[in-house]
This record gives sequence, C-alpha cells and structure tokens, in this order.
Amino acid sequence: MRFLSIYKAKETDAPPTPEHMATMGKLIDEMMKAGVLIGTEGCLPSAKGARVRIADGKFKVTDGPFTESKELVGGFALLEAKSKEEAIEVTKRFLDVVGEGECEIRQLFEAPAAAAPGLR
Repeated sequence: MRFLSIYKAKETDAPPTPEHMATMGKLIDEMMKAGVLIGTEGCLPSAKGARVRIADGKFKVTDGPFTESKELVGGFALLEAKSKEEAIEVTKRFLDVVGEGECEIRQLFEAPAAAAPGLR
C-alpha cells in the first residue's frame, strides 16, 4: 500500500543546520534502502508559491506568502507500507528528527491491475 505523508510546520526562512541535514539524510537513506520511502521533498517558503482556486468556473490565483494560513505544507514523503500503522511508525521517526510540526497520512488510491492504461 502506498501512503502520502504531508508534513505541516511553522514556516521559516532559516535553512536547516548542516547537522540537521546530515541526520535527516541518514534517515532518508535508511528508509529508501529498506524500501519504505519511495520519494520525499521539502517545500520552499510560501512566498515563492501561489494558490490556484476555481469557483463558479472562475480561477483565482493568490501569490504567497500565506501568512494567514495555520497549516502550511512543508514537504511530503511517498511511502510504501504494509499497513496504515506501519506508515504511522515511519512518520513518527521522521517527526522525531524534525522536532516540530505534524504530518497528515493519506492512503493513495491504487487502481486494480486490469484497469485501463493511463489510469494507474
């Protein structure tokens, strides 16, 4: 089963310390070798982003920063786990290294093997 772990944190412009990056790099390497982590990325500050919404057929684009938001996405991890419980344990290890914030874990839809090409 695949899960998306969405990391939410307070936004900061301060880059991580070299020590923190080394610790995170070790955890990422370990989880990738174990086959649990498929991919992961962090997000740049929201000042470099935009929100795109559609309502009543009209688009609205709002440039960052999103200071009014209480839950900004700071990054994500795509996980391969045997169960939701295993995905939770992997996410706990990540949060232990990060130290602050929360993750939302969502199981991803997986089309049956006989699904039409392009739907998987």
